[in-house]
Amino acid sequence: MAATGNAEEMQLQETEEEAEMEREMESDEEEGMGIENSDNDEDDSSEDEKENEAEIQRLEEQLSINAFDYNCHVDLIKLLRQEGELPRLRKARQKMSELFPLTEEIWLDWLKDEIHLTEEEPNREKIYELFERAVKDYICPEIWLEYAQYSIGGMGQPGGIEKVRSIFERALTAVGLHMTKGATVWEAYREFENAILATIAAEPPKLAEYQTYIDYEQKEGDPARIQIIFERALAENCLVPDMWAKYTKYLDRQLKIKDLVLSTHERAVRNCPWTMGLWKNYLLALERHGADHNTISDVFEKALNAGFIQATDYVEIWQAYLDYLRRRVDFKSSRELEELRAAFTRSLDYMKQDVEERFSESGDPSCTIMQVWAKIEALHCKNMQKARELWDSIMTKGNAKFANMWLEYYNLERSYGDALHCRKALHRAVQCTSDYPEHVCEVLLTFERVEGSLEDWDAAVQKTETRLNRVNEQRAKVAEKEAHLARQEEEKTEQRRKAKADKKNQKKGQKGTRPGEKRKAEEEDYEEEWGEESEQPPKRPRGEGHGGFREDGVGADESMDTESGLFGRRAPPVRRQEPSGTKRGQHGASTTVRKTQEDDQEQRKDDCSVFISNLAFTMEDPERRLKELFEPCGPVQSVRAVYAPKGFRGYCYVQFEGKASVTEALKMDRQEVDGRPMFVSPCVDKTKNPDFKVFKYNTNLEKHKIFISGLPFSCTKEQLEELCKDHGTIKDIRLVTNRSGKPKGLAYVEFEDEAHASQAVLKLDGTVLQEHTLSVAISNPPRRNAADKPALSRPVGSMVPRNMVYGSRGKGRTQLSLLPRSLHRQTGSESKAENGTAPKPTDGTSGDTGFEAQAKPLSNSDFAKMLLKK
Repeated sequence: MAATGNAEEMQLQETEEEAEMEREMESDEEEGMGIENSDNDEDDSSEDEKENEAEIQRLEEQLSINAFDYNCHVDLIKLLRQEGELPRLRKARQKMSELFPLTEEIWLDWLKDEIHLTEEEPNREKIYELFERAVKDYICPEIWLEYAQYSIGGMGQPGGIEKVRSIFERALTAVGLHMTKGATVWEAYREFENAILATIAAEPPKLAEYQTYIDYEQKEGDPARIQIIFERALAENCLVPDMWAKYTKYLDRQLKIKDLVLSTHERAVRNCPWTMGLWKNYLLALERHGADHNTISDVFEKALNAGFIQATDYVEIWQAYLDYLRRRVDFKSSRELEELRAAFTRSLDYMKQDVEERFSESGDPSCTIMQVWAKIEALHCKNMQKARELWDSIMTKGNAKFANMWLEYYNLERSYGDALHCRKALHRAVQCTSDYPEHVCEVLLTFERVEGSLEDWDAAVQKTETRLNRVNEQRAKVAEKEAHLARQEEEKTEQRRKAKADKKNQKKGQKGTRPGEKRKAEEEDYEEEWGEESEQPPKRPRGEGHGGFREDGVGADESMDTESGLFGRRAPPVRRQEPSGTKRGQHGASTTVRKTQEDDQEQRKDDCSVFISNLAFTMEDPERRLKELFEPCGPVQSVRAVYAPKGFRGYCYVQFEGKASVTEALKMDRQEVDGRPMFVSPCVDKTKNPDFKVFKYNTNLEKHKIFISGLPFSCTKEQLEELCKDHGTIKDIRLVTNRSGKPKGLAYVEFEDEAHASQAVLKLDGTVLQEHTLSVAISNPPRRNAADKPALSRPVGSMVPRNMVYGSRGKGRTQLSLLPRSLHRQTGSESKAENGTAPKPTDGTSGDTGFEAQAKPLSNSDFAKMLLKK
């Protein structure tokens, strides 16, 4: 059994060894076969390349023979792209595109290859040019979509977002209506805009942003985009009348689509019914698009019930409706004419009853509606009798005193009436006019020169002379009355000044005051000399107001004694408690300072100096700047800039070596320095010349000069001269500015004679310049009260009561008195307690001047008795 087992084991081992040898032989055979296969593959690829190259050469040779072989071009491009011959491939594509339009597949392959090659290049213009060529061959949505997506990659470059939008807009125009693929372009555009909106607008746009967007789109001029942005803006700002007005104006002038225009006008008046301008534009739009008469009348009736906020709105809406009725009248037919007259009559009744009852005014003081009615009767109906009746009614409504109303009536008679009624109108005008009688008189004399006889001329001369003499007498009386009032004001001011001076002298004469009271009196005396606001710069005299040429001149006092600072008068002493040992040193130092200032005062020459004010507080090194600025006027001896503890105070003195330089320096007045007008004034010592004034304030009527208000701030002298030059010869124009150089919307225009000025007032008053209504009048400056100007000897600080205590924010504390009635100071003729002293009236005196020089101070027990007294 053992031998049998060993034999089996040996047989198994032999079997395993044979199997292992077979596996090794098989692996060797496989390796050999693999080497042979690889060698075969290499041989095959090299053979393929050779075949492809040979095919490429064959195709190129064939194309050289026949360049218009389309299939040969396509095969060549495929082989070159397969072989990776990029330079030759680009050349082959270029040749084919020059001969044939390329298909969508060829263009997409070309574009993708070029994009891949230029990823590292910053210049994207080559790809843009290739895309522009591609979209011209066929309408291919895929190419447009690829173009738009490629442009998004350049969005970060300047103008990148605008370029992307432009490409998307062109794509939508070209392929947006493609049945199967157009939607992909729309979707891509929407996603792009949503992404942009998410980055720049976390909240809905505001009104100002919408307006900016609308202005931009209107410049681009795409109606669809303009309409949609208007609708978006109005959806969020439906109660903004200006937005509705702007939208309807665009529709009226650009789109002119009846249904769209009228529906938008209706929405506008429904959202903002209180806005008269929207109703007026609605009526015009209805008439423009041929709406029937009943529809327009119904809209007008709704407008009357809309509840406008001012009386003039009702005047304008009536004028718009009456204009419509006049345009539809055939004056040969009586029916429409009678309807127009009935509407005029109703409008006058409506103004008199409804409007005056609601607003306490008619809204039409010049009777504009009646003037238009009179012109229609005279021009179209040849009915001067009715026109004269209307003008008689106009004059009885308070308009007979205005020259322009009479001249309107005169022009009507001149155009459609006769000479007799013209003469009668002018005679009545001379008799009734109170604002510009000289002008009316001149018109009457001119009329008689042309139309009248000698008797008519004599009558006109006599009437005008009599009227003008009466007017001059009335003006002289008014001027005398105003002068008398001015003298009274000056006398009152002088009396107050004297009373204050007497009170001050009386306080100084009191004896027996305590040390604390003496120190307080000294401080008050010093405040009387210097004023409480030590850092306030001296004031330059105001120039002319309503009629002058220096109305806005705000500078500083020309007195050399008002200067304080490095070269100025001595500053108020600092009241501190110092050790007794330092008093002598302080006394010596103050003596030295006073001596230096006195010496410097002696070196000053007012007649060789000018005062400079309104300079910027932030000016660096003002001495050097001003010396360089004024050196062209002459040799500069010194520049004395005035400083406060916080820095430069904005004014200084410039002293020249000669008097001739002062004249040249004064010509630099109002020259701009650091964005502000620099004021240059003569330097005069007001203590020696208290009545000196740099600029005289004219308080008389200036008939040759007109005052214009309501100007736009952007108005220039050239624009104003262009507006006024047709009415006479202009001598001077001045635009009023504030001290920072910004315009106030006011101006003065001086003519050579009074007639030109009057003519300019009549023609220019009420005109519109850059959407601003101008008010024009003869320059008649108001009287300047002496009480309005602080006396020269009165410092600025003394204008504030000393007993006023200011809180932490500069406001006066409550004026509620917490003092018992017993301790209240008595008023009237009773004496006053001052500084704890019980005053006693002096015989023969009253008020504040009745104090005794000596008075017994009140003790604590006296105060206690006063508190306990009922």
